[in-house]
Amino acid sequence: MRIKQYRTQFIQELSPFYDAYEAESFFYLILESKHKLRQIDLALNHELNFSIADLVYWSSILEELKKEVPIQYLLGKTNFYGMDFEVNENVLIPRPETEELVEWIINENGGIDKSKRLKILDIGTGSGCIAISLAKNLPNAEVYAIDISKKALETARRNAINNNVEVTFMFKNILELEKLDLNFDIIVSNPPYVRNLEKEEIKKNVLDYEPHLALFVEDNNALIFYKKIAALAQKNLLENGQLFFEINQYLGKEMNSLLESMNFRNIELRRDIYDNDRMMKGSL
Repeated sequence: MRIKQYRTQFIQELSPFYDAYEAESFFYLILESKHKLRQIDLALNHELNFSIADLVYWSSILEELKKEVPIQYLLGKTNFYGMDFEVNENVLIPRPETEELVEWIINENGGIDKSKRLKILDIGTGSGCIAISLAKNLPNAEVYAIDISKKALETARRNAINNNVEVTFMFKNILELEKLDLNFDIIVSNPPYVRNLEKEEIKKNVLDYEPHLALFVEDNNALIFYKKIAALAQKNLLENGQLFFEINQYLGKEMNSLLESMNFRNIELRRDIYDNDRMMKGSL
């Protein structure tokens, strides 16, 4: 079967579940991942065909997409900050908003004296996307990362190896720590922050397949991780150290009040590409 013909069929079959643009983007992601063919290759050669074995593979992928399994999990990878990351059911799929947080940290610290070593801690690292991206782009940084999930840490370690960076990964429950073992110039975290009351806003492909441990907090204690991490930062950030958070878009004012009450300085709240309150920085 000609690939161009199958493309039309693929998009039509997914039309009850996704809009045409998203379905088409899935098609080309799979095409490049499985067959090393890009959109331009198909445009230049209309005679390209799928074998029977290819069609069996595509049919199985199509059935999973109809169940709204995330395409990143089906392919086993995603791109984040210009690098490929393995993703699976044990880790959240990295989002573009988190790339903005990484960019902010790099821009704030990329111009410092390269002879000065930076110690960075990423709390709740998941796939390792934040820690690894910082290690890759801040060559004078010594990067550490914590997670409560051993399976997530296994994935993060593989991602660090595959992207040729060194990160020290640690298995710890941040809520049970009274003090960190080291002091840091930068602490960053994208902790669980979605309240149960916001579940109705979450798409099925996220709600049904991504790890709830990394997503949700109780409605009556939505800032539990932020309070704990900020308290640890008070003890373990070096002088002029920086604390960066990705936050719940509806809790920007509450986060600002929290950091003010804990005597953080130079507090800054930033919006993401979708114009939502999403990132915050404070210093000691």
